Amino acid sequence: MAKWPKPAEGSWTAHYPELGTGPVSFRDSTSPEFYELEREAIFKRAWLNVGRVEEVPRVGSHFTKEIEVAKTAVIVVKGRDGQIRAFYNICRHRGNKLVWNDFPNEEVKGTCRQFTCKYHGWRYGLDGELKFVQQPGEFFGLDNSQYGLKPVRCDVWNGFIFINLDPEPRQTLREFLGPMITALDDYPFELMTERYEFVAHNNSNWKIFADAFQEYYHVPSLHSQQVPTEVRQPNQTFECGHFQIDGPHRLVSTAGTRRWLLAPEFMYPVERATRSGLVGPWRTPETHQSLGLNPGGIEPWGITNFQIFPNLEILIYHGWYLLYRYWPTSYNTHKFEAYNAFHPARTVRERIEHEVASVVLKEFALQDAGMLGGTQAALEYGLDEPIVDDYPLNDQEILVRHLHKVSVDWVEQYKSERRPVGV
Repeated sequence: MAKWPKPAEGSWTAHYPELGTGPVSFRDSTSPEFYELEREAIFKRAWLNVGRVEEVPRVGSHFTKEIEVAKTAVIVVKGRDGQIRAFYNICRHRGNKLVWNDFPNEEVKGTCRQFTCKYHGWRYGLDGELKFVQQPGEFFGLDNSQYGLKPVRCDVWNGFIFINLDPEPRQTLREFLGPMITALDDYPFELMTERYEFVAHNNSNWKIFADAFQEYYHVPSLHSQQVPTEVRQPNQTFECGHFQIDGPHRLVSTAGTRRWLLAPEFMYPVERATRSGLVGPWRTPETHQSLGLNPGGIEPWGITNFQIFPNLEILIYHGWYLLYRYWPTSYNTHKFEAYNAFHPARTVRERIEHEVASVVLKEFALQDAGMLGGTQAALEYGLDEPIVDDYPLNDQEILVRHLHKVSVDWVEQYKSERRPVGV
């Protein structure tokens, strides 16, 4: 297992001198103009996770995904050949949304043999091929083979379904993920199928919320009820064990032990009663091994948060995992999706342990989310000429620095490609 020791001078940022150490600007999170560029440069070019293979378990299983940041929607479906495909959710006849139930902007899931448009009855196979046209003789030389559903690039890594809205992505999914993420090829995500999901609509830029999970410098102050007394004392540090960057992606690992959680003053009564809480059930299956799980060699290892650019986070704990997705809806709002995934409960007690862990983790996330509306509002003071535009970041905030730099870099690359030759 590769080791990435922290330098003697105590600086993670020293590993990545291209990030610099100076104050940063957050204009990329407050500018409507930057957001419009970000939509094109990032969300229409990067690989985006939209689900897992367990959501399409059999032939004809499908779900839709609304991607407001790209002003589009897709259908993800399992074909008769077992392949998972994605298509734009648009009927090729008159542009009607093809798959929806009561409200066209709500996501749906189900199983079918073919897709039928509600408007004029055109039918499409699970492979997107146009199968039936009502009154075909009324058309003028209609060639069915030219009017199948418009495909979206789709690929799967370790059960996670990704799409790319770029008709010709510059990298395959595996190339995009890179070695730091694909080191998890052998991690058995497929065993953890009991899920607890929640969605929130937040008044902040998507990156501002992602920042809250990229550093633990805030933990003693914001989450004071969940940390030991000694950590809350003045001048005490709460540090992560390992930070790592690979291309546009990031990870942070922390040491972990439930020992301090056993102290009554650091738990809710329900946690003591159920022996479950913030770090999950106190008894979990044996920790799954993977070459990529603990690249820093932390002992005792507790959590590794894999942050896959642009908007996916997978936090792996002992025997279960937590997933976050941040979907921009405007320059200062986003939709936050999350779920916890456990091994299926075998007893009522295990089911309760899972539910308690999910509730406590949701409370923890709400404490973070509760700060972000204020953060966004303050960052927007004097929007055209920000009152403050130089924010110092410490060594523990290296991943915050990285996310904003990568976002700006992708936008600048996109702008340079659009710039006329010689300008």
